[in-house]
Amino acid sequence: MAARAGKAERRKDRRIVIENVRRMLLKEYLMKETHRAGFGGLDIQRTPMGTRVTLIAERPGLVIGRKGAAIKALTEAVERDFSFDNPQIEVQEVANPSLNAQIMAEKLANALERGWHFRRAGHSTVRRIMEAGAKGCLVVVAGKLTGQRHRRQKFKAGHIKYCGEPRNTWMRKGFAVAKLKPGVIGVTVGIMDPDAKLPDDIVVRPPTPESIAAAAAAREAAEAAALAALAPPEEAPSAPAPVPGPTAPVEDLPAPEDEMLPERLKVSKVAEKKLKKVLKEAKELGEEVDVDVDVKEAKK
Repeated sequence: MAARAGKAERRKDRRIVIENVRRMLLKEYLMKETHRAGFGGLDIQRTPMGTRVTLIAERPGLVIGRKGAAIKALTEAVERDFSFDNPQIEVQEVANPSLNAQIMAEKLANALERGWHFRRAGHSTVRRIMEAGAKGCLVVVAGKLTGQRHRRQKFKAGHIKYCGEPRNTWMRKGFAVAKLKPGVIGVTVGIMDPDAKLPDDIVVRPPTPESIAAAAAAREAAEAAALAALAPPEEAPSAPAPVPGPTAPVEDLPAPEDEMLPERLKVSKVAEKKLKKVLKEAKELGEEVDVDVDVKEAKK
């Protein structure tokens, strides 16, 4: 069972590869046949009624031809050479050719073949694309530009994505070849869609009446809180002043403790020696000092 499932998967992968190769060959064929009409892209869809091929061109009249002769010949060639079931080719006109990467690549390649300098042609192409309203543009010209050595020159402007989902979704790419005497020059054009919505784009919605009312209420509450914080605090009720009573006479008041000198001082042994020395000097000067030193009590 596992071997059968593996074979079925391989057959499915082979069919997908063959289908993609056939579509690529069809795109190259139609690009070559509609070169003068300005090939802008191809879309192939399989329907129950057959295969619908949508061809985008700058000048649809050249693709259709007089009385539809050219498009009938294309339909027969597609059915005969590429084995598509009941192909139906539809032609659509490009709304803005300056925003179509494939058309701009073809125009740049034609300018190089006519003898334009690659710098002049690259800057002119970028300026035309940006003036059409594109968000970004990248033009790469590679080949023998100024000598026998291959080199690459880039021209870019605006916002460009090189990888990720935004690049796959919004970057339009086109490729063309310019055949010159020194060799072949490849032209690649990448255009950022004007309607591209990038992940970092921010859209500010207009305020609703409910949000305006809520903002006003929040502002009033903040102002009230600020005023309350700035208001002075309320003073507490002060206690009643004490009633003055009768005062005692000055003579009956006890003397302060500073004026009451102790009769005996309790000092240590070292302080006793210093005090005795001071007392001796006082007696020599004729001063009477009534101080008694109690060393034993100080030791206790």
